[in-house]
Amino acid sequence: MDRRSFIEKSALAGAAFSSLPLLTSLKRAAPYKTALVGAGWWGTNILRCALQAGESKLVALCDVDENQLKICSDVVSKLTPDKPKLYRDYREMLAKEKPEIVIVATPDHWHPLCCIAAIEAGAHVYVEKPISHTIKEGRAMVNATRKHGKIVQVGTHRRVSPHNISGQEFLKSGKVGKIGMARAFVHYGGGAGQKTPDSEVPKGLDWDFYCGPAQLVPYNKTIHPKGFRNYLNFANGTLGDWGIHWLDQVLWWSEQKYPKKIYSTGGRAIKQDNTDAPDHQVAVYDFDGFTLEWEHRTFAANNAEKTHPQQAVGVYFYGTEGTFHMGWLDGWTFYPSDPKKPVVHQDPQLNKPDDQNIQQLWANFLESIKTNKPPICEIEVGQKSTNVALLGMLSYKLGRSIVWDGEKEVIVGDPEANKLLSREYRGEWKYPEV
Repeated sequence: MDRRSFIEKSALAGAAFSSLPLLTSLKRAAPYKTALVGAGWWGTNILRCALQAGESKLVALCDVDENQLKICSDVVSKLTPDKPKLYRDYREMLAKEKPEIVIVATPDHWHPLCCIAAIEAGAHVYVEKPISHTIKEGRAMVNATRKHGKIVQVGTHRRVSPHNISGQEFLKSGKVGKIGMARAFVHYGGGAGQKTPDSEVPKGLDWDFYCGPAQLVPYNKTIHPKGFRNYLNFANGTLGDWGIHWLDQVLWWSEQKYPKKIYSTGGRAIKQDNTDAPDHQVAVYDFDGFTLEWEHRTFAANNAEKTHPQQAVGVYFYGTEGTFHMGWLDGWTFYPSDPKKPVVHQDPQLNKPDDQNIQQLWANFLESIKTNKPPICEIEVGQKSTNVALLGMLSYKLGRSIVWDGEKEVIVGDPEANKLLSREYRGEWKYPEV
């Protein structure tokens, strides 16, 4: 690395650290009564960061699976002397414990009901991404947040990662030139898989409650635990999972709120297992002044385009001065069009053991609660990024392009498409309208 590159890299690293959210020096007199809804591995991971921040009193763990509750309880018992009560029904938990902070880390189809109920019960909420399973649920979540004046942080934690912050500063500095296209992608390997027969519901799991407002389907161990994201009854596949993070990077850079036109195609060319999400998908989004493309595959791995020894993921921004790659484990890299100019690179600064930056996002959440100022990933930020992914999935399901009116949040001139902005809820569960 030459002297110029070294100086530029060092300056950007310093900018990244200076931009990190910091905990206020004024600690609250009493810790926040905190509860977790969704005690799986990721919910437990978020809770670990919350407890390590030292400002939470854990009052409750809630999950429809007693097995997950036990695992989570065993983990947190090593982190806190608190003795949280265990619940199956989040409504009972909210009524009895009256938590001040609620972490919602359930499968995607449960995010809206749990988040809105917590807000209405008076709690601030940290909700995982994507915020919702359908677009109108997300609007109800934003409306509830505004109506009750609560702080809601969305788990798009790359907004606080040091290399993402410095990378955005680099992009907005003009050093990449005028950017006319971005390509977000996730490429992983994998085979066709095989069918797994349905089985009896494991002891301790309330499967009817797990399905909740979604269609009641037979229990299959490939759905729970961990596999729900590739079942469209509960989530929206890779685009609805990974896509949120990388599409959000594009919204962050462009400062635009939504695309105008969307077309997506894909399918299941390889997968032969129980899942129904596409194993490959392309979505094209027309924004003012640039085009965004999403691409994923759950086969082939794409060793020809690896951005890191372990993965090929991220966003390429294509500008008149070169190509900028925003990554994860590999940080970011700028490749100038002029071969005489040096490549510029920034390493990531990620927390162990998960290689994320949940710690910083939680710190920002606490700061926002204390100052009553919007957090970095406030609910409408998360809603916009979620919508981009959900619009791609909506076009994929329809098999045609759609035109989006982002101000009215409707699809223009397409009644059939607008029906997919929401879905029928099952049984006692009522689709949220706030």
